Formats: sequence, structure tokens, C-alpha cells
Amino acid sequence: MRDSIGTNVLHINSSARTGERSLTRALGATFLNAYRELAPETKIVSRDVGADPVAPIDEGWIAAAFTPPAERSEVMRARLRLSDELIDELVDADLIVIGAPMYNYGPPASLKGWIDQVARIGRTFSFDLSRGDFPIEPILKDKKLVILSSRGEFGFEPGGLRAASNALDVALTSCAHYWGVAPQDIYKITIEYQEFKDERHRRSLKRAHQQAAELALKLTSSSGLRPTARCG
Repeated sequence: MRDSIGTNVLHINSSARTGERSLTRALGATFLNAYRELAPETKIVSRDVGADPVAPIDEGWIAAAFTPPAERSEVMRARLRLSDELIDELVDADLIVIGAPMYNYGPPASLKGWIDQVARIGRTFSFDLSRGDFPIEPILKDKKLVILSSRGEFGFEPGGLRAASNALDVALTSCAHYWGVAPQDIYKITIEYQEFKDERHRRSLKRAHQQAAELALKLTSSSGLRPTARCG
């Protein structure tokens, strides 16, 4: 792990929309452009599971993952090759940025596929029944997570009128420990009212992009990276 959080950024796009209609892609661009301007030495690795979905796990994947590495067949090793690649990207990252539109109140299937590929025994978590009712322990640590989301409706925040339907935030924050992210190191920026296409949506869109730029400044400053001088 490097001393400067944010030196390496892993950017996950999961929107099925690949063009300008994708709000989370645009929001991700705002955040990453601001981050890169403030810290030009940052390395960004992009994984677009929306445009190029990863294969879902199946019985063969599970059998391979739970077989000790020394006992795996060549077929098993081949079955885990993509998972190894995705996990290597995660291990190298200091900051994880996930573009996650809300589909039917939860994450896109493409994002769930990525989560299942990187949540793997022996690589991102250990499992020991001697720990009692909490046998899972994360292997990775000290990472930060930025969740950039868009929703067609509104009121999904805690206490909001649709809070009980928010399966997206629950899915991501519940799995963040697999990625080495503590609850206090999760940041969320959300665009709402997308399907209403009214002034509330326009305000939400403007506010989210402003928050993305401000968060880039906050993270580069807190990581020990020296922001570049800005004129004007």
C-alpha cells in the first residue's frame, strides 16, 4: 500500500448507456477530470462493465475459488483468470470510483457481476469459523470509495419516502469491506429526479457535478497529494 491515498484510481462504469445519455458516466468524468487536474501524477485504471459485462459466477467458478490454489486444475485456473485480473486491479487501487445508476431500485446486473468476481475467499477475504458468528475478515484495507449514482425517482436517502426501496446503496456499502473500504471512507454523490426531467432534476444534476469537483479537491488534499496551483 502506498503512503498517498489516491495515487492509483480504479474507475468502474456500470451504466448500460454508453453515450452522452449516461448521467453517471458524465459525473464520473467531472470527478476524474478534477482529480487529475489537482493530482496529475494519478494513475487511473478504467473497467467498463456496462459496455463489456464480466461473466457471472457459476458452479465451476465456485468450485475453483474454493479449491486450494495448489490443487486447482488448469481448467480451474482458467476459470478464475478474469477474477484474478479484476482483483489485481482492485488490489492496486487506493481509490475506487463506481458509476452506479439505480436499476429497479438496485445495482445494474453488470455491477453485481463485478462484485461477485472480486469477492473471493483467499484473495479479498478470509473465512474462519473460529471467529464465531463473524467468520469473514477482509484482507484488503485502507482504500476509499466514491459512489456516483443516478436515480429516476427521489427520496432514497435515509429517512426519505423511498428509503426502504434503496437496494443500491445497501448492496454497495455492504460489500465495501471486501474491497478494503471502511464505512467512514465511503462517499456518495447522487443525481435524482431523472425521469421527471424538471427543474428539480436540473438542480440535482448541477449540484452533483459541483459536489464531484469539491470531493476531488477534498480527497487529493486529505491524501497528502499536493494539488496543482489554479489561477483565477
